[in-house]
Amino acid sequence: MARNPRTVALLALLTAVTLGVAACSSEGGKQEEESTNSGNAGVADTPRLTIAMVTHEVPGDTFWDLIRKGAEAAAAKDNVELKYSNNAEAPEQANLVQNAIDSKVDGIAVTLAKPDAMKDVVAKATAAKIPVVAFNAGVDNWKSMGVLQFFGQAESVAGEAVGQRLAQEGAKKVLCVIQEQGHVALEARCAGVKKGFGSAGTVENLNVNSKDMPSVKSTITAKLQQDKSVDHVVALGAPIALTAVDAGKDAGSAAKVVTFDTNKELVNSIKSDGVKWAVDQQPYLQGYLAIDSLWLYLTNGNTIGGGQTVYTGPSFVDKSNIDAIAEYANRGTR
Repeated sequence: MARNPRTVALLALLTAVTLGVAACSSEGGKQEEESTNSGNAGVADTPRLTIAMVTHEVPGDTFWDLIRKGAEAAAAKDNVELKYSNNAEAPEQANLVQNAIDSKVDGIAVTLAKPDAMKDVVAKATAAKIPVVAFNAGVDNWKSMGVLQFFGQAESVAGEAVGQRLAQEGAKKVLCVIQEQGHVALEARCAGVKKGFGSAGTVENLNVNSKDMPSVKSTITAKLQQDKSVDHVVALGAPIALTAVDAGKDAGSAAKVVTFDTNKELVNSIKSDGVKWAVDQQPYLQGYLAIDSLWLYLTNGNTIGGGQTVYTGPSFVDKSNIDAIAEYANRGTR
C-alpha cells in the first residue's frame, strides 16, 4: 500500500534531526509524566508550551513505549513540556482529558479507542479553545468529533490487506484474537481480515483479556487444542502474538502466527521464524507527529493532511525486509 506523501516528507525531516529522548516508565492507571527539555541543543526558540498526551495504554504493552518515545522526541525538539497520562478504561481516560482541560494546557493529543466515551470531553476541550489532535485509534470518528488532525492507519483497510495475504498464502481457518472487547480499532481489524479473506475460508474471533497474559495463553492454547483445523492465528498486538506462539507449542498446533504491530521481541521472533510476519503502523511516528503537529499549529497556524487522515501505515514486515528495521527496533524506535 502506498504511503501518504506527507508522511514520507515528515519522515525525511525526522531523520534529519538529532534528538535526545528522555527515558520513561509507566505503571498505567492515572500515572502522569513530565518531560522537561530546557537547555538542550537544537531546541526550538518558540515560547514554552504545555501539551497533554492522553492514551488508552494497557500497562505492559510495549507498543506504547514507542508512542511515548516519539512524543518525547518531538517535545524535546519543540520546547514543549509533555504531560503524558493513560488509562485503559474509557471513562477514566475521559477524566484524564478533563484534568488536562482544567490545568489549561496549550494542546491535547488523544487516542479515541472508544469514541462514544470520549466525545463529550473532547467537545469540552474544543469549547475551551484547546486544539485537539487524535492518533492511533479513532480514524473513523475524529472528524465528527471536531478534532483537528489524525495520525494512524485505517484499521479496516489494514485488516483487509491481512486477509488478502492470508488467502494468497493458502490459509483456510483463521483465528483473530481480540484483546479488548469494545475497542473500535481492534474490532475493525478483525472485520477487515474477514472481508479481505473472502471465500478463501473462515475467520473466527476469539476474545481475550490482555490485562491477564497467563489467561490469554491458556485461552488460546485451549482453542487450538479444541480446533485442530485452525491453521493461522492473527494477533492484534506484539505481546499477544508472542504469547500465541507459545500457546501453539503447548497445544501441539501447527497454526502459524501473524500479527499487527511490532516491538523488539517481535522483530527477533520474525527473524527466528516464530511469528511469520507483521503489519507495522509506525507507533513512534504517530507519537512524534501528534506532538509536532500541535506545536506547528500553536506556533505557526499549520495543519497537516489537508483535512484528511495522515496515514502512518500499514506496511508488511517479514523476513524479506526485517533487517531494514531491526536496528531501529533494537534501539526502541520501531
